[in-house]
Amino acid sequence: MNLIDTFFNWAVFRDSLPALLQGLWITILLGVVSIVAGLVSGLLMALLRLYAPAPVRALARIYIDVFRSIPLLVLLVLVYYALPFVGIRLSSFASAATALTLVSCAYTAEIFRAGIEAIPKGQFEAAEAIGLGFFSSMRDVILPQAFRIVVPPLTSNCINVLKDTALASVVAMPDLLKQATQAQALSANPTPLIGAALLYLLLLLPLVRLVGYFEARHRAATR
Repeated sequence: MNLIDTFFNWAVFRDSLPALLQGLWITILLGVVSIVAGLVSGLLMALLRLYAPAPVRALARIYIDVFRSIPLLVLLVLVYYALPFVGIRLSSFASAATALTLVSCAYTAEIFRAGIEAIPKGQFEAAEAIGLGFFSSMRDVILPQAFRIVVPPLTSNCINVLKDTALASVVAMPDLLKQATQAQALSANPTPLIGAALLYLLLLLPLVRLVGYFEARHRAATR
């Protein structure tokens, strides 16, 4: 067989496309759930890391350091295979979403922390001077400015979460990569993997360009 028949076989790709699209939908759903949960929990973790009492700040710092250090693949295996031994059984989707969210929360917390700390202290003092409480200051003054700073790294983190969904195949979840490897085994041809790579490219390339756009806007705004 030549290169085309081996890696770019149209008949094999056509037969595997429905399964690949089904896997792509599951990948997108897993990514969206993990990204949204990671953003919300990451913001809360950043606020605890900065403004909670000292013991809570220490726990938040430990959480962030630990989950930024654990490989996602190891965490996936622990969540899916180890938790049942303590009576907690999660589906493959829930296990993957939990592991991705735990890691995304840690990275997102550091991104938000850096963004909040980049706000000039005068903004905090001005909010306090006009009588705003902590939550009002955060909601109306600090976080809107911090969000503009952290959009580029947050977008990059979202891309990483979407790419990391490929690891969910190790817990038997029928995501895009799992469907591609199954189609490859059935057809004895690697074309489905090439098809999966193209679908990942179509999904992630616009987000990569979006990061570049946000970074350009941020550079222009800070000049």
